[in-house]
Amino acid sequence: MISAKTEKLDFDYLTGLAQSNPPEFERLRQNAIDAYIATLPQERQARMRRLQWRIDQVRSRHSPMGACVKLSGMMWDHLLGPQGLLGLLRNSEMQVDSSQNADVIPFPGRRRR
Repeated sequence: MISAKTEKLDFDYLTGLAQSNPPEFERLRQNAIDAYIATLPQERQARMRRLQWRIDQVRSRHSPMGACVKLSGMMWDHLLGPQGLLGLLRNSEMQVDSSQNADVIPFPGRRRR
């Protein structure tokens, strides 16, 4: 059940609902997604709606396991790809200022048994 007070989703309830009443499950799923996107800053909402549209397209074209694999690949691409987080960090203009020195404080090593 979805509690309006806590705004949390009950996994067991939703699992049962997905099996017994898939249209109602989809309605609740979409409402939860829409409610979450509405909490984001206005400038991010359109991007998140486009991303959710892509996710829904993958889900509609593949089996549940196939969709899971495809969506997992999309997430890795966004992390590791040239436009992903790692690519942005590599191409970042942030430079380390090596002209500054720092004192390194030694920590005693661990004793091994």
